[in-house]
Amino acid sequence: MHIHILGICGTFMGSLAILAKQLGYQVSGSDQHVYPPMSTQLEQQGIVLSEGYDPAHLQDKPDMIVIGNTCSRGNPAVEYVLDNGLPYCSGPQWLAEHVLQGRWVLAVAGTHGKTTTSTMLSWILESAGLEPGFLIGGVPKNFDASARLGESPYFVIEADEYDSAFFDKRSKFIHYKPRTLITGNLEFDHADIFADLEAIQMQFHHLVKIIPQNGLIISPKDHGNLAAVFARGVWSPQQKFSIGDADADWLATLEDEDGSAFTLSHAAQAGQVRWQLLGKHNVQNAVAAAAAAAHVGVSLQQTCAALSEFAGVKRRLEELGEFNGVRVYDDFAHHPTAIKTTLDGKRAAMRAGHENGRLIAVVEARSNTMKMGYHQQTLAASLDAADRVYWYKNAETRLDLDAIASESATEFVSVESVAALIENLVKDSRSGDHIVIMSNGGFEGLHHKLCEALASE
Repeated sequence: MHIHILGICGTFMGSLAILAKQLGYQVSGSDQHVYPPMSTQLEQQGIVLSEGYDPAHLQDKPDMIVIGNTCSRGNPAVEYVLDNGLPYCSGPQWLAEHVLQGRWVLAVAGTHGKTTTSTMLSWILESAGLEPGFLIGGVPKNFDASARLGESPYFVIEADEYDSAFFDKRSKFIHYKPRTLITGNLEFDHADIFADLEAIQMQFHHLVKIIPQNGLIISPKDHGNLAAVFARGVWSPQQKFSIGDADADWLATLEDEDGSAFTLSHAAQAGQVRWQLLGKHNVQNAVAAAAAAAHVGVSLQQTCAALSEFAGVKRRLEELGEFNGVRVYDDFAHHPTAIKTTLDGKRAAMRAGHENGRLIAVVEARSNTMKMGYHQQTLAASLDAADRVYWYKNAETRLDLDAIASESATEFVSVESVAALIENLVKDSRSGDHIVIMSNGGFEGLHHKLCEALASE
């Protein structure tokens, strides 16, 4: 059976393609933006990629076209599918029907931290010998791919609230029917499809309604936006986690300010973790993953041992290298909260290491919510931990960067091309500096180009 995936280089659709390949399907796909690391991963799996949405890619009439939620009416491939009556479905529907049926699904939902938490949880189960299947919206360093079928009933999935397809406006996670659910946090996002926070909370309410009575809902203690969801009704057991609040079911106590070491506690048991990751947000992700792992029988000691070996996810404050004394990082930040937690965590790590270099943030507003200008009022404060900010002023953004600059205590530079960004960064940076590139897209190849330019100096 041949399936063709429209939007195949998206983190979800690319992972779905890998699962289809493992099931024995012939898999091909097309996308408007084919870039690493997903394109590299797919090519390594032997999946044929085509640039753009030319209907010619569908001339051999695949048995099923799986349409990603980035594709809408007016897309040439979509119009060809509809005009010719070709069979199609959404990615979440295909996944539910072909992979998740009969599995114990452990889903990780929330505005931030889904990729890292689902990767942690997959690694904990793997380390405990449970051989889980998983689908992760990123490239995990502890595994050789972002998805696999697995050899056990357990399947870990990053559960996104974004819509399923242009013809199915339900959130993706409704299709997954999880038994174990982590809801890590909840803020307004995806302004292109949700009118307000309440619209997102309604989708989470629908998700809570399908968790069985023998399931488990894991969430942070005293999170107001999630509390409003649960106030509408909960039909399943709940456990709460926290950093520092002893009344929580699952507790993390920081041993180092930068989050590189902590004690994990639950039900009179405790274990220590010392790992490669930084930041309180990653500690919080770890506590949530620990609670979910315990629901399928993993001991706290097994969890702590696995977390101590956890290597992280590509594009989550991933160090790309050091060039003439300047360290460059790639981070997937797409929201003011994500930007703030990343920069605060990096600043704490620099203080702990007694490093005197500057922290330079390079930001692209690429998510639809950022480009629409929704976060205009909160972006300035999210950048406070940086010593200097370079903002890529592309033609699509509606943000008033001058207003953000005037509100920011940080030195703020707006640049209108990637070439100009590289020129400025090479001139400005000096040995000891840390440059964090923050975008949830390819950033026109800035990462590689900047590393090359710094290395050649």
